[in-house]
Amino acid sequence: MSVKTSQAILALRQTLPHAHLVTPGTTDEYKSLNDSYLSGFESDLSPACIFLPKSKEEVAAFVRTIHPFVGEVQSAIRAAGRQPLPGCANVQDGITVDLRSLTGVEVRDGVVRVAAGESWGAVYEYLEPHGLGVTGGKSTTCGIGGLATQGGLSLFSTREGFICDNVVNFEVVVASGEILNANAQENPYLWIALRGGGNNLGIVTRFDFRTFEQGPIYAGFVWYFKPSFPNQLAALVKELTSPDASVEAHLMLSMAYAQVFGNGNDVVCLNQLYYTQPVEDPPVLAPFVYVQPQRSEMNTMKIQTLLEAITEQSAAGKDMIRYAIRLLCYTTPFHTLITGGDIWCEELKSVKDATGLMCSYTLQPYPVSQLQKSSENGGNDDDGRVAGFMQKAMERIERNAKDRSQLVPFIYWNYAFSDQDALQSYGEENVRKLQAASKKYDPSGLFQTACPGGFKLFK
Repeated sequence: MSVKTSQAILALRQTLPHAHLVTPGTTDEYKSLNDSYLSGFESDLSPACIFLPKSKEEVAAFVRTIHPFVGEVQSAIRAAGRQPLPGCANVQDGITVDLRSLTGVEVRDGVVRVAAGESWGAVYEYLEPHGLGVTGGKSTTCGIGGLATQGGLSLFSTREGFICDNVVNFEVVVASGEILNANAQENPYLWIALRGGGNNLGIVTRFDFRTFEQGPIYAGFVWYFKPSFPNQLAALVKELTSPDASVEAHLMLSMAYAQVFGNGNDVVCLNQLYYTQPVEDPPVLAPFVYVQPQRSEMNTMKIQTLLEAITEQSAAGKDMIRYAIRLLCYTTPFHTLITGGDIWCEELKSVKDATGLMCSYTLQPYPVSQLQKSSENGGNDDDGRVAGFMQKAMERIERNAKDRSQLVPFIYWNYAFSDQDALQSYGEENVRKLQAASKKYDPSGLFQTACPGGFKLFK
């Protein structure tokens, strides 16, 4: 730990004598906190101190305290720590601000107010007795912040738009230490910038989302075999390009390989399907639910609550493995999608014996209805061979889409890795707008220099 970092921690203790500060080697709590990230890449980092603020005022006090140490002490902001990009939610030898103690969910006039430390599971659990839903994450343990400030897809995206475009207000601590509300009336420029600006503009302490009436849904998993995947892609393209495509259907198709499956040299295929009404066997899902041959004993499609559906999704994931996610966006002609899968399978051969390998080729569509709805809501226009496999496969898939003039130059932040430039994919004009917002609300560049993780506006 540097002298300046020690001084910053001491200053924080003096400013907040009752603050919850956790340092290495003093308690088991430090290891528990630092080992609780989704990705082991984050837990590989060891901060000099983990600060768990209990209120927005303590967050504001932290920002004011750290200001004199800009350029000498680094920090990171953690909501639930689900974003896999290394260094985004943790920092080596600096101060990690863990927001998990900022809790609370309440509904007022059709708006749900959610503290930044909550998970989407807590939000859905609170809203369920009220017969309400919200555009949120597809996992109970997924945190609010990463999705709401970087775009985000939900089960309701097809019908309601991106998660960030359903935020009606951000309560945010800016670089001056002020606590502001950012919405269509107050600080509207900041409100728009936060919907895609990540950790560049402040520390959001509360998110206010519009809600909608919502009951049980039809949802579940369907496991099947690789020879059926092309027909599933054809059905996906047909639905996405249909002039009367359903706004209630949310579709995800994957090919996956994992040694723990015990599936030899073969990949397995998975459809994750959601119909956001309590309708058994809706026709739009039939091609995906009844694909043959399938593992019928693993077909989980049924009417269930939203909380039950995302709990199933959460159970399918694993924590504390080294996640590396790389995203490409392209239009949906069948041959582009199937060729991408073929390339992934070819490149997989070189790494199948890598210990503990788990990987997938996953398609998560952005339907036209989702983009239209977001516009209406004011939306914004460890094994080196494994890393090499991902990079080579992505390069080939990207080249294939580009050669077909079907590559879309957008990279969703939460699905990007360190060698991708998610911010620049927004386009020069949008980056300039974000930079202007940063200069207005953070003229000294606090969040550009003292909070180095993620994708930065001025790099």
